[in-house]
Amino acid sequence: MNEKDKRKLSEAEQRRLEKYERLSEDLIRQGYTRTELIVDIKKANVFAIVLLIPLFIVGYGLYALINHSIAFPDNLLLTIIAILVLVVVHELIHGLCWSLFTPNHFKDIEFGIMMPMVTPYCTCLVPLSKGQHIFGTVMPLVILGIIPMIAGAFLASPYLMFIGIIMADAAAGDILIIFRLLGYKSKAREIVYMDHPTEAGGVIFEK
Repeated sequence: MNEKDKRKLSEAEQRRLEKYERLSEDLIRQGYTRTELIVDIKKANVFAIVLLIPLFIVGYGLYALINHSIAFPDNLLLTIIAILVLVVVHELIHGLCWSLFTPNHFKDIEFGIMMPMVTPYCTCLVPLSKGQHIFGTVMPLVILGIIPMIAGAFLASPYLMFIGIIMADAAAGDILIIFRLLGYKSKAREIVYMDHPTEAGGVIFEK
């Protein structure tokens, strides 16, 4: 039993699922085969926990190398608030980047919260190329994670370093999705890539 059979879908998810199933049936009639590249949310959460260790080692190793010391944020409340805000910004970056390639731009993007895991998400409602999807998937990691970590080290900012590490870790699911995409090889002449309507990951139609 897959995840969508285990949880109650929101109205938006149900609407997207029905639209996806109609499109899927139409493409299969046209000779396409379907492959789902789904990332399990529970496994992504475990990966995020494991990923924290190398992120802290690399981040604070660079910080110590440049500044000859290690420092952490001294205002925990401010740090938590900043992280919560950036979780929302993370999803907005996905949407903004994907909307660059869609016919109706931001109207082709939807946001929501996947229950019961309380996981925010952004999904693109129209097909994208492999490169376009990877671009939109990786940008929150780059903008909110990697860049702040590097800036935190060179500016001796414990806030930037710590927040960069946490936000890079928040992209653990995105990293797994990118690995799935890069690891999928196809010799098909025609490929259509779509976000899965209710799960983390995507669907490839090819012929």
